[in-house]
Amino acid sequence: MGQAYDDLGFPIPAEFDVPNADGRVRRPRRPAGPTKRWLVLLVAVGIVLPAVVGPELVPFAREAVVRWSLERAFACEARDDVAGAVRELERAIAWNGDDASLLAARAMLRLEHGDAAGARLDADRAVALSPARLEAYRVRAIVNVCEGRADEALADVERVVDLAGDDNGEAVNLRAYVCGLVGREIPTAVAEIEQLLAGMPAPPPEYLDTRGFLRHLDGRHDEALIDIDEAISLTQQQRQQMMLLAGRVDRVELLQRMRSLDHAMAVMFHHRGLIFEALGAAEQAQADFELARRKGFAPERGIL
Repeated sequence: MGQAYDDLGFPIPAEFDVPNADGRVRRPRRPAGPTKRWLVLLVAVGIVLPAVVGPELVPFAREAVVRWSLERAFACEARDDVAGAVRELERAIAWNGDDASLLAARAMLRLEHGDAAGARLDADRAVALSPARLEAYRVRAIVNVCEGRADEALADVERVVDLAGDDNGEAVNLRAYVCGLVGREIPTAVAEIEQLLAGMPAPPPEYLDTRGFLRHLDGRHDEALIDIDEAISLTQQQRQQMMLLAGRVDRVELLQRMRSLDHAMAVMFHHRGLIFEALGAAEQAQADFELARRKGFAPERGIL
């Protein structure tokens, strides 16, 4: 359906432009009003459409319902209605049939909704359907981490790196981070993430967070604190830039991006709390743990 994917096989969300000097931004194109009304209408008549207009329009009806369901799922997730997002994806899968990307997306939502068993079923099915698709292994690795399956999680991230290549920053960062989450191969993971960042003049905040987390696990708390502080600062700057776009871009897309940044900061605040705790700064640690909780940190639900 024309979706673009990143290096790990995940759908690429709409990008947001920071306002120019004159205050204007380029708005993403949105479907015209009549188009959306037709999508809603197709949902209402989809069951009887084949008998009325013939089988040649069945694929069009199916695609329309799937698109509409995905739009609704995106909107539900942006509003923190995870249960609603799961239901919309269930409709999309029912109409489209099993698809690795849709199953992987539902797996992550089910995990966030507290349904680890359902998430595992979706992740396993996604891997079985598309054994060469990166996203299925990435999602299953997270499910395995949440379920305490360290060996299986490491095997899945190794498969991600095998498919993406050792020069793929996202895959390398994922493998290093999962090593930290399961407490395995920490010195190797530290060396790997340090080598990755050494060639980057401006590392993404999530990579800095990974390095800080791993340095903390390696007992290098002072260096770790520098990394996490920078990661939090960069992410806060991104969030401030997003807030400048309020009223200028699609509200649902903006809410979704803000939600993603808040979850990223939740993890970073938790990591900084661990570092403060290791350094004996109990009050600062508790303040960060509370910030992490308020922003959604929840390891059992995949926000880790």
